[in-house]
Amino acid sequence: MREPTDVPAAEDLDAAVVVADDELSDGLRQALAAALGRPVLPASAPAPAPGTPVIRVGGRRPSFTPGERLVWFHSVRAGVDALLRDGDWPAEVLLTRTVGRMGERMAQYVLGWVLSECQRVPDFLAAHDRAQWARRDTELAAGQLALVYGAGQIGSRVARYLRGAGIRVVEAGRATADEADALLPEARWVIDVLPLTPATRDFFGPRRLGALRGATFVNIGRGATADLAALEAALHAGHVRSAVLDVLPDEPAAPGHLAWRLPRTVLTSHTSGPTMDEDVVADLTASWRAVAEGGIPALAVPVGRGY
Repeated sequence: MREPTDVPAAEDLDAAVVVADDELSDGLRQALAAALGRPVLPASAPAPAPGTPVIRVGGRRPSFTPGERLVWFHSVRAGVDALLRDGDWPAEVLLTRTVGRMGERMAQYVLGWVLSECQRVPDFLAAHDRAQWARRDTELAAGQLALVYGAGQIGSRVARYLRGAGIRVVEAGRATADEADALLPEARWVIDVLPLTPATRDFFGPRRLGALRGATFVNIGRGATADLAALEAALHAGHVRSAVLDVLPDEPAAPGHLAWRLPRTVLTSHTSGPTMDEDVVADLTASWRAVAEGGIPALAVPVGRGY
């Protein structure tokens, strides 16, 4: 596995031309220029002279145009599987990503749905629409078990928020997934915060989903880490009590998509962790500072690992 140790040299950083992909707004490009203290060119600008170091900021995999000396690509997104899936990433190109306050936003999303379910908010809303006065038993979240699969920055923040509500939390990373799997029958909530790699594709399939005994499944990681057909079967069998899906293997979901037909399931259209312009500015600036000081940015991606 190649670790992210290839960073631009100080002289390359000083001489680099910074280019923002066309998906970035003019406002974001101007904010980046102000924060970096140097111009940030639009993608439509004339190509830099051959040999000029280039730093690109965007969300799509760069084309690695012959003749362009790309030394650094900063992704405006946290997930990088789409950048790495089409081939090897050149060893000489630093890859960094944007996380910002995404962990906080996604943790609030998960906690909100957990507490909403405990307080029967969806049921009360449905009863209100029917003008039906009916008492419903609620439950305490405290003391119940949540398994959080994905022990990175976002998963750890989710776990912290859940613990703040008194929930027992087990975090499952690559080395501890088997230990968490053994607790699946006891879980009240299973939170998927997994990145997408060959090892995590369809991670939640018939075996894991079939081991549940009435847990709620929440996916805020990557859509393809959960097998939707297996989830449908687990919902019908009662192994999964309900599901909240913020991500799907293919997005957006067309009207005939299987996900719309899943029982006791809510789709939230990939909104749990929006990336804000200020996140991009803060994370690129911090990464720039680290490179300028000769270090490896905290947000550098070990591309051999795939996330």
